[in-house]
Order: sequence, then structure tokens, then C-alpha cells
Amino acid sequence: MPDNPADHPADHPAYPVGLRLTGRRVLVLGGGTVAQRRLPALLAAGADVLLVAPEVTPSVQAMAAAGELRWERRGYREGDLAGAWYALVATDDPEVNEAASAEAERHRVWCVRSDDAAAATAWTPATGRSDGVTVAVLTGRDPRRSAAVRDAVVEGLREGTLAAPRHRGRAPGVALVGGGPGDPDLITVRGRRLLAEADVVIADRLGPRDLLDELPEHVEVVDAAKIPHGRAMAQEAINAALIEHARAGRSVVRLKGGDPYVFGRGMEEAEALAEAGIAVTVVPGVTSAIAVPAAAGIPVTHRGVAHEFTVVSGHVPPQDPRSLVDWPALAAQRGTLVLLMAVHNLGAIAEALVRHGRPPGTPVAVVQEGTTAAQRRLDATLATVAERAAAAEVRPPAVVVVGDVVRVAG
Repeated sequence: MPDNPADHPADHPAYPVGLRLTGRRVLVLGGGTVAQRRLPALLAAGADVLLVAPEVTPSVQAMAAAGELRWERRGYREGDLAGAWYALVATDDPEVNEAASAEAERHRVWCVRSDDAAAATAWTPATGRSDGVTVAVLTGRDPRRSAAVRDAVVEGLREGTLAAPRHRGRAPGVALVGGGPGDPDLITVRGRRLLAEADVVIADRLGPRDLLDELPEHVEVVDAAKIPHGRAMAQEAINAALIEHARAGRSVVRLKGGDPYVFGRGMEEAEALAEAGIAVTVVPGVTSAIAVPAAAGIPVTHRGVAHEFTVVSGHVPPQDPRSLVDWPALAAQRGTLVLLMAVHNLGAIAEALVRHGRPPGTPVAVVQEGTTAAQRRLDATLATVAERAAAAEVRPPAVVVVGDVVRVAG
């Protein structure tokens, strides 16, 4: 007759299964660090946990005091496994562990043993969670490898580098995603994950364009670039495209540069979508106002130098009646001034700041295409920046930093 497979358990892989323990009794023997690590997951699963141990760690005691589990301050005794669905045996006494494991076998209770995995009838996988997905990894008797595989999968899901789009229960809608200052590595984890799950991506020119190449072939990419003083997709057309694709049942990502709500017209799009009855998710992004100076070695604040910084749009000149900026007040401040979209009006802005009181020798840095491989930095003063930027043929996108912080690292 062939051998009984149960006689050689190590020759067979474990059968993976997800236990639904809500309201079901789970016995935990031992109140040390093993129990402390395993209890939160059992409690999160809704298990009715009975903990049996003479002593427990302070964290486990806090769980008992909060009523999350029942603690009987004693050692194991015969009969403890009766009525249990699952057991974790984790005392520091091998004889107690063996006796409890044998009782679990008699009662047909799946039993995990912390001291002897080969003698257990169940193993605890290395687990991780990301956006409603539970990843559980078993590699036999190599727990470190299990943890490494778990970490790689969870990180891939969180970052969007491991594409796992939803196919059931995915509600159509629009995510306004801030893509960061340009370097694709600076998009948020959530933004990258949503990008990986999208059916349609409506992308700005300043978004992390390298990420578009990673999208599957079926994803439709809509170019919503706005070139300064050149071709541009009207905001009304962008709003209409967002609404049209969302109403068609698609998952839409509006990929923007920087942060959607920092000179990104994100609120205009959110209001248009809300008015159309479409669900909107806003994913903040790393704004270029801080990230680009930092990438060029410039802190926007520094102890003893600047205790404040102000971010200003320079897309209209100071004398333009459309300007909402109080330039005299800005000139009177001692802190850092960060200008976005200011290349075209740089001369007029510098002149206005000097006219209203900022010293002509105030340091200025212009950082073009910050955080990307094409990044370059030009240093000047308020008196010279317009001429020097023109001579260097500085072009958008560029961030202008005005203030003494420009010289901190130099």
C-alpha cells in the first residue's frame, strides 16, 4: 500500500485558505511577543479571542483591559481547546505546547505552533494589505523569504508598479491626481496606484510624462497640455472630457503637475464634476513651489534667515488690472518669495518689488525644469535677473526664488 500522505507532511505544500473568524472562538496560549504580534490581526478579523497565560506583555494587557479579548490569568489545562475553531500555541514551555497541540489534533482544531512549525497543523503566512487586498505568502520553513515576497508585492500594489486593476465593484469617477514637480518618482503612492488602474488619463504637459509610457495599451491618453502663449486645450473642453468619460462608466485620472489645488485649476474641475453628479477623488501632490527649490539646494525657510515663505502666481504682470497680488506688501516682507509661472513677466515683477522697497541686491534663483534630468539653475539679483534670464534663454517651466535663502547653501 502507498504511504499515507499524513505521514510525510513536509513533502506536501500547505493548502492556502482564508479563515472567516468573525464571532468564532480562537484560543491563544501564551501572552508574550508572539501573541502580541498575532493578536491584532485576529481581533481585526472579528475573532472571539480567549487568551490563556499567567503573564502577558503590557500591550496585550492593554488589549484585555480595553475589552478586545478575554484573558484568563493561568496556565494551560486540558479542555481549553474544546469549542475553538483556531488556536495559536505560543508558550515558552515545549511540553505545554506539545500537550495543547495534541488536544487540538483530537478536537480537529487548526493549530499554529510558534516553537515547532513542522508539528503544527497550520502556518501563519506573512501578510500585508493594500487598498482592500490582503496578500498572504507561504514559503514553507523560510519566513524571511515569505516576508520579502510579501513586502515586494504590497509595495508594488501601493506604488502602482504592480498593475492589478479592479474588475468588480469599481465605481466610475474621476481622480484629480497631483503628479508632483516632474520626476516620476515624486508622485504619491496613491496617485501612482490610481494611474495604474485608470481607463482614461487626461494629462497636463507638466505632469510626470514618463509614467504615461508605463500604462497598458488599452488606456486612452488625452493630451490636455497648456503651452504658455501657445497651443492649449480650453478648460471647458477638459471639464467636458472628464464628464463624458466618467459618464461612460470609465475610471478617469486627471493627471496634473504639482498639486491640483496650487494654481492647478483643480477646484474648477472638481466643481464641474460635482455639478454633473460625478464622484471626485482629490489626490494631493508635491508642489513645485517647495520641491523644485529643494532639488536645487534651496530651502524656502531656514533658521535665522527666513521664517516665512509666500507662493505667488506670476502669470499676469503687477500692473495688470487682473492681478490679485499685493505687490507692495510682498516687497515689504523679509521672508522668501516663490514665483510660479513668472518667466514671461520676470522683469516687471523684479522692477515692482524693487520699486516698493525690496533691495536691488536681493538674491534670486531661477530653477528651470526642476527635479528632471534637464534641471538647471541661474543665480542673480532683483536688479539683474531679467537680463540674465533672457541671456540664458530661460523658458517655462521654471520656479523663481527671491530672498536670502538662495545663498544659504552657497
